[in-house]
Amino acid sequence: MSHWRKTPLITEMDRRGRIGANPPFADVPHIDPGHWFGCSSLHSGSLPLPSVSEPDVVRHFTELSQKNHGLDSGFYPLGSCTMKYNPKFNEDMAGLAGFSQIHPLQPDGEVQGALRLMYNLGEMLCALTGLDAATLQPAAGAQGESTGLSIIKAYHLSRGDSARTKILVPDSSHGTNPASATLAGFQVVVLPSDTRGCVSPEVVRKAVGSDTAGLMLTNPNTLGLFEPDISEITQIVHGAGGLLYYDGANMNAIMGVTRPGDMGFDIAHINVHKTLSTPHGGGGPGAGPVMVKAHLAPFLPIPVIVKMENGSQSEELNRVEAETLSREGPMESGTMYRRAYDRPQSIGKVKAFYGNFGILVRAYAYMRTMGNTGLHLASKLAVLHANYLRVRLSEAYAIPFPQICMHEFVMSAEKQAAKGVTALVLAKNLMDAGMHPPTVYFPLIVKEAMMVEPTETESLETLDRFADEMLRLSAMAETDADYLMHAPYNMPVNRLDEVGAARKPVLCQCMATGGDEG
Repeated sequence: MSHWRKTPLITEMDRRGRIGANPPFADVPHIDPGHWFGCSSLHSGSLPLPSVSEPDVVRHFTELSQKNHGLDSGFYPLGSCTMKYNPKFNEDMAGLAGFSQIHPLQPDGEVQGALRLMYNLGEMLCALTGLDAATLQPAAGAQGESTGLSIIKAYHLSRGDSARTKILVPDSSHGTNPASATLAGFQVVVLPSDTRGCVSPEVVRKAVGSDTAGLMLTNPNTLGLFEPDISEITQIVHGAGGLLYYDGANMNAIMGVTRPGDMGFDIAHINVHKTLSTPHGGGGPGAGPVMVKAHLAPFLPIPVIVKMENGSQSEELNRVEAETLSREGPMESGTMYRRAYDRPQSIGKVKAFYGNFGILVRAYAYMRTMGNTGLHLASKLAVLHANYLRVRLSEAYAIPFPQICMHEFVMSAEKQAAKGVTALVLAKNLMDAGMHPPTVYFPLIVKEAMMVEPTETESLETLDRFADEMLRLSAMAETDADYLMHAPYNMPVNRLDEVGAARKPVLCQCMATGGDEG
């Protein structure tokens, strides 16, 4: 039985006559909204909103927020998604009026600080990845993938090579990889992992050909393992005329240690919520900047932020643009920044304006605060924490690939599942312990997979508490499996009918009656 108090729906709190606000009497004439659209009233009668007092509304939503689990409330070892703490200093920086109160349509001369930040962030991301040019437009890692694949297609077509229609993707990849490739119009070729959990050069050599547009690869991969043959793999793909795309979801394991550009990749994206500690969850906003080698820079989305030194102009700007910019604002130290659109080979916009600027400010603040040494240390701690947990749990849980891992590792609950305590059951019990479960059943190539990523931001005490709980649950699977199989006991709701929720979802709430409509 749940120990949580059931929170009523806001519609169930309706009490006729109660009000949450007392606006002044309107002293202007009423205008039918339909007047503006050349039709009759768009809505007649009052909206079926509940009558609730202000204190009740505030308490209702505060109570709901306290039932959410997030980085500020507990451990969140969600493998591959990298849920790590978001420093509050970064939030303060994003809230500065010079960043939060500007408009994307303001003239360049009025937003030099924002343009300079975006230009510098692009330069810093290029240095971090070992690539040459960047776009900050993509709103997420998946959109970064889509952007990169569009660049790959544009590059091949610019060379008159329309026969390159296939993208190679490992079977352990994130699901967005084949989805993004398909969205870009490519045919996906799946590469099977070898016994090490990695991609072998032999498999790549057999798969490439004159129709290969490129290879998408995460390194370290989604099993948390570094690809030892990456140099040979990049040579094989390049030798066949293809390009290499780096899925930067796991960049937080190698910052300051190695770089995608040094491995031979032509394009990379970074999930800033994973690597650079910006907020994640709730559908956004996010950011997935894309960096490319110099030969792919002409295809980047427009606009690009360019830098003008001492009145000179970069190749993207013409004389008229420079004169216009000088009228819009004063030159500061002889340097100005401008949004440039004159890119005839660009794939075009991938997002309105210039990206999710507030998230980019947070990423910039994080990188400036950490510095090169701090970013390197973050990677080393992420790897240390993952290996600590891997070793502690290896006696109770199967570790399909027991070699030293990077920032995350995959264990299997196959032994516990034989007693009925599946990975899903373990996840439900972890919720009762106040911890978010790891990712379960991914990657798909591991049975009863539990993908654990502790991140660098957690303390030894937190890691030990998680390990102790996992070991306790494994022991209980032997002695009291039935109790575990009915968890969670301490959540707002107990065990859900997940099949029913998937097949017959209730998608809306009828506010007029408080009843359900499916």
